[in-house]
Amino acid sequence: DSIHGVVVRDCTRVLVEFRSMRSVTDTPSTIDAYIAGFPPAVQARLHAVRVALRQTVPEASEAIKYGIPTLVLHGNLLHFGAFQQHLGFYPGPDAIVQLRSTLKAYMTSKGAIQFPFDQPLPLDLIRTIALRRRSEALNKAASKQRPVRSPRRIAESK
Repeated sequence: DSIHGVVVRDCTRVLVEFRSMRSVTDTPSTIDAYIAGFPPAVQARLHAVRVALRQTVPEASEAIKYGIPTLVLHGNLLHFGAFQQHLGFYPGPDAIVQLRSTLKAYMTSKGAIQFPFDQPLPLDLIRTIALRRRSEALNKAASKQRPVRSPRRIAESK
């Protein structure tokens, strides 16, 4: 089992040991720092997700929110992070409902999807979800824009 040439078989064991050493106050301030704080096998998975998201939604900015990597486009677009036995992906509840049949192979909750470390990372699915979330964000932002009214002329108001 490998992702980008990195063995992930022992990923869970290493991550459990590593996470227990981290302090709650060790929240990184950048996505690079977040990824660097994990064992190599986990770093490879996080980096693959980050690259896929950056390629799919290049106009989004990056931030650390809720202690995990976040893409921002007219608000929070997507979050992702590494946990003991899975990579968590947080597109929000609408994406989960819309792709319910596609997501049957994964554990889901209201707004989260778990991609287990012992399974291949579904980058095509991640890209599909990112495109949907991008479209939703752009449509929402466009609907909030008020039409610009032209100023009345003085002669018209008399």
